[in-house]
Amino acid sequence: LQYLTLTRPDISFAVNKVCQFLHAPTTAHWTAAKRILRYVKNTLTVGLTFRKSSSTLISAFSDADWAGCLNDRRSTGGFAIFYGPNLISWCAKKQATVSRSSTEAEYKALANATAEVIWVQSMLKELGISEVHPPCLWCDNLGAIYLSANPVFHARTKHIEIDFHFVRERVANKQLEVRFIPSKDQLADGFTKALPTGGFEEFRRNLNL
Repeated sequence: LQYLTLTRPDISFAVNKVCQFLHAPTTAHWTAAKRILRYVKNTLTVGLTFRKSSSTLISAFSDADWAGCLNDRRSTGGFAIFYGPNLISWCAKKQATVSRSSTEAEYKALANATAEVIWVQSMLKELGISEVHPPCLWCDNLGAIYLSANPVFHARTKHIEIDFHFVRERVANKQLEVRFIPSKDQLADGFTKALPTGGFEEFRRNLNL
């Protein structure tokens, strides 16, 4: 299932969830794993769609579910990165530390997305592809957006690890734009939490699956 998430981003959150209990699984976890397999069996024709486009814009969507894990209260962060209209990178992962606020959880997810954007930029540079516009990162948490642009707010969040503040440096150098997007339009929502059927189908369509 972990290998399958390399081509099926729609199961990333579910697979990430069951993989957390590999060392001490229960019947409930086994049932969840079988449900994922049944879903895959019934959606064998689903896959990523790539279409030709002249757009070279890198756009990323970052989200986090604050303290969503009932076992250790850690947050799950996720991101989706598009090159033009095509999805090229995604992630659903539990954060390594406990966040004391939703802003902190969202900021950590934003930092992880930024790191991936930097990697995508370096890969495109090696391929000789130039950028016309700086990458755009969409986040649905205003606190995290303020942190990325205004150092005044940092005094209130000293408990956030220093290495996450490289996001603000890239924003200040105009190498990255961080913009607000309403939660209902957040494409990365399905990487951080379980969605109802309608929301999950919309999530899958937005990823070009």
